[in-house]
Amino acid sequence: MQKTLYSSLLLASVSASLTAHAANNDEILPEMLVTATRSDTARNELASAATVYTREDIERLQVRTLPDLLKGSTGVDVIQQGGYGQPASVFMRGTNSSHVLVLIDGIKAGSVTAGITAFELMPIEQIERVEIIRGPQSSLYGSEAVGGVIQIFTRKGAQTEKPSVSVEAGGGSYDTHREAGNISGRWQNSWYNLGVSNIESNGFKPQVTIADGVVNQGGYNNTAVNARVGHRFDNNAELEAFFMRAEGMNQFAGYTDQDASRKQFVNQVVGTSLTKDLLDNWRSILRFGQTRDEGSNFLASGQFKDSLNSTRWNASWLNQLTLSANHSATLGTDYRVDEIDGSTQYNKNSRYDVGVFGELHSKLFNNHFINASLRWDENQAFGDYVTGNIGWRFNWLHGLSAFASFGNAFKAPTFNDLYYPLPRSWGGGNPNLKPEESTSVETGLAGNHDWGRWELRAYHTDIDHLIAFGSTGMENINKAQIDGIEAEIGTEFLGWNHKLTGNLLSPRDRMNNTRLLRRADKTLSYDLSKTLGAFDLGATVLAQSDRPDVVYDEQWNQIATSNAGFVTLDFRTVYHIDKHWMISGKLNNILDKHYQTVSNYNMADRNFFLSIHYNN
Repeated sequence: MQKTLYSSLLLASVSASLTAHAANNDEILPEMLVTATRSDTARNELASAATVYTREDIERLQVRTLPDLLKGSTGVDVIQQGGYGQPASVFMRGTNSSHVLVLIDGIKAGSVTAGITAFELMPIEQIERVEIIRGPQSSLYGSEAVGGVIQIFTRKGAQTEKPSVSVEAGGGSYDTHREAGNISGRWQNSWYNLGVSNIESNGFKPQVTIADGVVNQGGYNNTAVNARVGHRFDNNAELEAFFMRAEGMNQFAGYTDQDASRKQFVNQVVGTSLTKDLLDNWRSILRFGQTRDEGSNFLASGQFKDSLNSTRWNASWLNQLTLSANHSATLGTDYRVDEIDGSTQYNKNSRYDVGVFGELHSKLFNNHFINASLRWDENQAFGDYVTGNIGWRFNWLHGLSAFASFGNAFKAPTFNDLYYPLPRSWGGGNPNLKPEESTSVETGLAGNHDWGRWELRAYHTDIDHLIAFGSTGMENINKAQIDGIEAEIGTEFLGWNHKLTGNLLSPRDRMNNTRLLRRADKTLSYDLSKTLGAFDLGATVLAQSDRPDVVYDEQWNQIATSNAGFVTLDFRTVYHIDKHWMISGKLNNILDKHYQTVSNYNMADRNFFLSIHYNN
């Protein structure tokens, strides 16, 4: 019954928007994408499923964290264990949270021990743009890109000689306050950007079953800086360096005073790139960088408990070749070294991965486009792996397009999987593990019309050799099958901008024919916005179905449970005082819905945030 209700709502909403008499759509996604091919490519020439958020989108939606920006995105499901700074996991197309590759300015990020990225700690004030590419991308990027890729581009700022300055400050529920400032500009052939931000919140009790006290407060602070400088030389070579660092503290739930209840963290990316046109049809890009994910845990008494630090060294060489008017190629190689250190002494503390890849983009007769890529990786832990991907798109008459793609992907075992220093029967590492691997097929239709745009996709993914705890410890024993349908539509009707997205998902464990944990199988997201004089108005509705989960008893035995579905409603407004000043306000969870996305962990109740902004 519930599945029928969600399906009916989705079809009815799409039908209503399709028949609306509307003006031009102002929310068309940016024309060019970088992440889908590792070079600038027109979006309407790609089979890839993509969602893009610009700086303007971030400010329009008034989101305060990266998980808040991602939730409700097509094909993306976000769960969180509390409020600001509490652990968040991102599932893309029903795959595991470790099956999402995260890049920051082209440099691979994330923990090499847990295999996930701390989205909750990334300062959204320092983000310029987010590109989400759904579907397997290992043939371009190697390990982890099973469900897709999320690339985060840090602030670059204005490109005018007169410095551009922005400042904002605000506060809201849970004793939260935030301050941010940014300055950017250009001087002759050089450009620069400098941004700083700070957010602090007392938060709220993260875990339901733990009594109030110092071990369960949910406090959070994060201070961040972002800097970028670049120069174009007389020979048209460009050299750029960038740096982003976020550090702070978050409090989380601990069962006893002997459990860690406070974490000090550092997330950092630093890099440099050199771009040069070697020939008229040959552009070469060298990029070097490092990402760091550091954390130190403390007991409720303040005593140090443990620490764990991940470092990823990255180097890449890309060569973008224009073969003819209708054909281009990208050839490249990546080299990465992952390292760990801290209070836990792993059996090994470093490994390397080298990859070589090629990508071809071609326009054929009658507006047919082909993208094909092939990659070979050698990983120090398990050896060689080859991945490939091919996509086809046809742009037909009347703004209609058809597309299909096929590809495989893999996920390398993490340091915890391979080298955790416990006996295997107790959950220790297994150095003989092989990669998790997948195959995916996808097809769909899209339309781009005067009244708006729409897209409908269906996909099927099989994942084998998933790593799980077996009879002899960690083993490649699990299998999964994921089938899904994605739909999105955007239009303007009666002066209001409408955007609707929907996901129907069947994520199954093929070993016992059960739903995979913590995934909602039905999601609807609806965003509405309009400008009325000096006011910008907007509202967002997010509806998600139930999701299975497990909890543990005192003997750490698993007990199956489920988190109920929910509907949240957010309202936002902006008042433009003049061309430089504005006041913004957002009221989240207006219905004061009490819900959980992870069993026993609270989500925010009704809350608000107000801020004042200056831009020049």
